[in-house]
Amino acid sequence: MTEEIIGMDDMMAVYEVTDSFGIDRETISVPLEKEGGGAVSRQPDGSIEITVPAVMPVLDWVPALRTSLEGLGFEPGDDDEESWPE
Repeated sequence: MTEEIIGMDDMMAVYEVTDSFGIDRETISVPLEKEGGGAVSRQPDGSIEITVPAVMPVLDWVPALRTSLEGLGFEPGDDDEESWPE
């Protein structure tokens, strides 16, 4: 069952991507259970929910995570500056 739960390496891979977009870690929610092919969605409160995939290694999924964040209007930017879409 431990394969179904995200690990520290998974979380760090997610943060590496979200940090590159300047997204504040406090605005990110990552469920502990891996699920399906992974998912990224904006919640009604404006936060971002990122579900890590169960069907592939997270490092293989990182390009899809980047594409999903760009689809939500985020742009890669300076790590010290938030890049919330307007």
